[in-house]
Amino acid sequence: MSSGIIAMMIGVSTFLGVLGLIALLWGVKTGQFDDEKKFLDATKFDDEEALRDAAAMQDKKNAAKNRDRNYGPPD
Repeated sequence: MSSGIIAMMIGVSTFLGVLGLIALLWGVKTGQFDDEKKFLDATKFDDEEALRDAAAMQDKKNAAKNRDRNYGPPD
């Protein structure tokens, strides 16, 4: 095998490794792997009524957050 091919293979594998590391760090930073809330909520809301109440409460929070986000000073 020629030295040029080996150097190219090392370069490409190093680039792909760095790209994978960047993707992993981005995922950790943005919370892609945070599942603890899902597991805690699954034990907290055992029956359908409690789950519906929790979904309604989350919808109210999201509506309030969107309302605050769209606020602007009067013209």
